[in-house]
Amino acid sequence: MAITTEDFQYICDFAKNQAAIILGEGKEYLVESRLEPIAKQEGFDGLPGLIKELKKDPNGMGPIFSKAVEALTTNETSFFRDHHPFEALRKKVLPDLIEARKGTRTLNLWCAASSTGQEPYSIAMLIREYFPELNSWQVNIRATDINTKVIKAAEEGSYTQFEVNRGLPALFLVKYFEQKDSRWVLKEDIRKMVTYSQLNLIKPWFIMSGVDIVFIRNVLIYFDADTKADILKNIKNVLHKDGFLFLGGAESTINIDPTWKLVSHERTTVFQPGS
Repeated sequence: MAITTEDFQYICDFAKNQAAIILGEGKEYLVESRLEPIAKQEGFDGLPGLIKELKKDPNGMGPIFSKAVEALTTNETSFFRDHHPFEALRKKVLPDLIEARKGTRTLNLWCAASSTGQEPYSIAMLIREYFPELNSWQVNIRATDINTKVIKAAEEGSYTQFEVNRGLPALFLVKYFEQKDSRWVLKEDIRKMVTYSQLNLIKPWFIMSGVDIVFIRNVLIYFDADTKADILKNIKNVLHKDGFLFLGGAESTINIDPTWKLVSHERTTVFQPGS
């Protein structure tokens, strides 16, 4: 049964208010495909029953409410996604920060909207492979996501053959993974480099301060201009003045907050807090 116009508008408002997700006209199919499994799992007779239950919980305190929010989020990711940002991290950003932090010997990195963990684990493997001097440093990689289901999957560090075939160098697969039945599992020492927690980017933040590197790639594209500005402001509040912000290839601080400084390295542009 197709979703009604009234129910679709409710879900559009629901998604925007709870996760700042903008569901434009014509996204009825997405709502149906994401929420119908939740309706079935919870024993409702289709989407109308689920939506009726959501309307009873305006404060968002119930487990069904959380499941609906999580189902509407996008979790597309892959190892070393787009390649070039990780080259900039290896050749420019980390060397600069290692020199700048040699007094404290501490680095704090944060991956926002980290999904099933490919991005933070890519960073962890890159650090382990190319920067052995950091083995004696305090390196904190924090990864957050709104979706508790994908956080649990990320913590397990277990991936299908298809997932490891997407962007992961063969050398890293052999060196940092173990095959268990039909899946590939990251070795424990790599998994221990990353700490996961839940965070909704449009709610109050409870994360580390004094961050050196923020990865929030291919995330801002889902938000409206005001939400983007708020998120960039919050990032600036936790990022060191000489820290680095990585955005997706189609994302920029330009026209949102022009005080950010652009730093180009080969085919990648990263951003640093301005005044």
